[in-house]
Amino acid sequence: MHDDNETGYGNPPKSGQFQKGQSGNPKGRPKGTRNLKTDLRDELDEPILIREGGDQKQVSKQRAMLKGLLARAVKGDPRAAGLIFKMIALYLEVDTDPDEEEPLNKEELEILETFKEGIRKKTT
Repeated sequence: MHDDNETGYGNPPKSGQFQKGQSGNPKGRPKGTRNLKTDLRDELDEPILIREGGDQKQVSKQRAMLKGLLARAVKGDPRAAGLIFKMIALYLEVDTDPDEEEPLNKEELEILETFKEGIRKKTT
């Protein structure tokens, strides 16, 4: 039924088939070459010395970057704070069920009303 010399769909001629042990992409990525993700992970995991509160600590570069970003956010940098909030939402389990929120206290309600009045004045 099946002849070795028969060619067609899914059965290319012998001359067009890969030889045993030969790669289909001989000029492709060499074995042992690392990709960007691996290099980035290794670089972020590398330890460095930082000074914190007068003490020297050894932490990963990733941790040092996060500490620096948090410090800028605490000092009032809005871009740093935005990045921190995005990371919190992405990587930490934050319960945002509106049914379980605490009601606003009197001071918070006053702030909200002042804000609403300011917006009304700008739109009229």
